[in-house]
Amino acid sequence: MGELSHFDEAGASRMVDVSGKADTVRVAVASGLVRMKPETLRLILDRQMAKGDVLEVARLAGIMGAKQTSSLIPLCHPLPVSGLKVDLVPEGDDALRITAEAKVTGKTGVEMEALTAVTVAALTVYDMAKAVDREMTIEAVRLERKSGGKSGEFVRGTS
Repeated sequence: MGELSHFDEAGASRMVDVSGKADTVRVAVASGLVRMKPETLRLILDRQMAKGDVLEVARLAGIMGAKQTSSLIPLCHPLPVSGLKVDLVPEGDDALRITAEAKVTGKTGVEMEALTAVTVAALTVYDMAKAVDREMTIEAVRLERKSGGKSGEFVRGTS
């Protein structure tokens, strides 16, 4: 295994120095799934949950979570996220698909922000619906695609 970027020669943790990199437009899309009972999904879609509008609260939580990524992930650079979109759409009769697209013009990628947005939105769905369905699962949180920077483009399934 080659040099580890997040550790120095003595094995101490470090944040990677990106000061020499050029600013480029970077985009990352992540997704995840919250699986639940069909009755739970119906209550969410009909906006009948006792705690309120699950979809809109989860969307806002995802956006807020993405903005806190560097506070949650120890060696993640704080980024001035320039755009963030979180979508929650039904998938079949027993799941919500959460997708987040994050954008930044900077020296490092925005993948962690997109993944954090999806995860925080999924946790919020669980929190708001757990009173009626404690068997919900959060599944398949993953990077779908990313562009920008030295490593170029990544699209799931084509690499």
